[in-house]
Amino acid sequence: MDTSMVIVRTPNGETAMPPSDTERDQSYLDRLRDYYADARRIPSHQRIAELMGFASKTAAKKLLERLEKAGFVERTPDDDAWIPSSRFFERTLAATPVRAGGPDMIDGTQGELFLVDQYLVRHPSRTVMVPVKGDSMIDAGIQEGDIVVVERAKAAQAGDFVIAIVDDEFTLKELILEKGKFALKPHNPAYPIIRPNGQLEVFGVVTGLVRRYQH
Repeated sequence: MDTSMVIVRTPNGETAMPPSDTERDQSYLDRLRDYYADARRIPSHQRIAELMGFASKTAAKKLLERLEKAGFVERTPDDDAWIPSSRFFERTLAATPVRAGGPDMIDGTQGELFLVDQYLVRHPSRTVMVPVKGDSMIDAGIQEGDIVVVERAKAAQAGDFVIAIVDDEFTLKELILEKGKFALKPHNPAYPIIRPNGQLEVFGVVTGLVRRYQH
C-alpha cells in the first residue's frame, strides 16, 4: 500500500499528516509519467495497482477515471486503451528566470505549466525534428548530437539557420546574401562558405533546438 506522508512543521516540531487526495493523485501521476517515459504506454490496471501499491485493480481504474476528469489521460477512439492527453506532458515553468551572469535569489513559488512541444512547435503538420551531425555550426552554439526543430514551407530569409540541399545532401548553415545571391555560411572557421552554382534549395528553417546534457 502507498504510505507517503506530508510533514507539517509547527512551532513544537514536525507532525506527520496523511496527504490530501489531490497530493496523492499528483504523486500517482508523477509515477505514471515516469513509467510512460520508459514504456511509452499507459500500463494496465493490474500494473498500475502494483506500481501504486493499491490493493485491487478497482482502485487503479478509479485513479485513471480521476485523471481523465482532470484532463491528463483519455480513451482511444476505439475505447480499448488509455492514452495520455496533452496535459500529461505538462512541466512546471519556474516563475523566476535564472541569471546566466551573477547569482540571484530564486522564488520558490511554482510558475505556470509548460508544454515543451507547444513551446517549440508552431505548426505540427510541417515541423520535423532533425539530429545534428558534424561541427560546422559550433560557433553558433549548435553541436553534434543536438536536435533542431525545422519548419518546412516557411519562407527563409537572410540570417535564418536553414536546412538546405546541396549536391543531393542536407546541410545546416546560416542563409546569407552575397552580392544579391544566397549562400550558406558555416559557423566554424574550418569550413568554407557554400556558394551554390544554381538555385539554392531550402528544405526548412530552423526554429528551435533541443539538447540533452546527460544520457
